[in-house]
Formats: sequence, C-alpha cells, structure tokens
Amino acid sequence: MTDFPFYVDRLGEQDIPAIMEIERQVFTLPWTPGIYRYELRYNQAAFYRGIRTSEPHLPPLAAYGGIWLYPPEAHISTIAVHPEFRGMHLGGWLLAILLVEANRRGAREATLEVRVSNVAAQKLYRSFGFQVVGKRYRYYSDNREDALIMTLKPLDTDLLERRLFREEHTVRERWRSRTPSLA
Repeated sequence: MTDFPFYVDRLGEQDIPAIMEIERQVFTLPWTPGIYRYELRYNQAAFYRGIRTSEPHLPPLAAYGGIWLYPPEAHISTIAVHPEFRGMHLGGWLLAILLVEANRRGAREATLEVRVSNVAAQKLYRSFGFQVVGKRYRYYSDNREDALIMTLKPLDTDLLERRLFREEHTVRERWRSRTPSLA
C-alpha cells in the first residue's frame, strides 16, 4: 500500500467505463458514454482530468472533471467525485487543477452551472471566489430544476497556484487520517 494513492492524469476513451460508474452514482441526469466519447475524442475546446488511484482495492478513478476552453473564458463542464471519496477534498483539489490549467492556457475567467439544490457544490465554488451572476430557469431536464450561473473573474495565477497547493495538502492530510474502510 502506498502512502498516498492519488495522482492526476489526463482522461481518455479507455476511462469511459469508470466515468460512467461515477456518473450513475452522483448525477440524476448522467451524461451518456457517447457524450464522453465525443468530448474525449473530438471536442478540441475540451480538456478532462482525473484523479486516479494506484491501489487495486480502490476504485480506479476517484474524481474527474472537464473544462471547455474558449479563451479568455473557461466553462467547467463537469466535475464529480466517487462517493467512496467524499469528504476528502478531492473536488476542491480537482477544481484547482482545472482552473490552474485553464489559466495557463489563456483563460481569464471561469463559469459553470450548478443546481439550485446542490448547496455543497455551491459552497465549494464560493470558497474559490465564484459568484452567482444569473440563473437558467428549468435548466435540468430531469426535474426542470433551475441552475445558478456562477463566475470566477479574474483567474489570478498566484492565488490559484496557492489554492492548488493547499487543496492537495488537505487531501494528503485527510488520506492520512482516513477511516479504515478506505485503507
């Protein structure tokens, strides 16, 4: 067993089964394998990163997320954490990874949509400085729920780099003090 089983990597089509396992567990309206196939193979504006695990007894993919990059704007298309790893700050670490990379590729602001009912995600985004700038009414087709439009502007390189360091440190600390079920 390693001291820290997580590492960041690009996602490819070979990851679609692991992505779909998480999608079905965390989203009421999951994307299809075909959508991910298109995103990973053809969407030139998209980049996707995953937090993988190196331990055979753990799910192979702990978290994943993607951004559509249209400099100077970045749009967070998806972000999800495997339920087994909730509370470890993987979502914050992954969000920092995505924002740093988008900034390095020319993005100066980031936007996203989040369900009005997803208070936990909103709290994470607000902790990064995202602000609600609008609402998409009846945005989600499964239950016609509204979406909040949140924006982070400007993307500050120094702040994002420091946040990335802090988030990874937090994940490492949470892993060290994890419950035996994840060990």
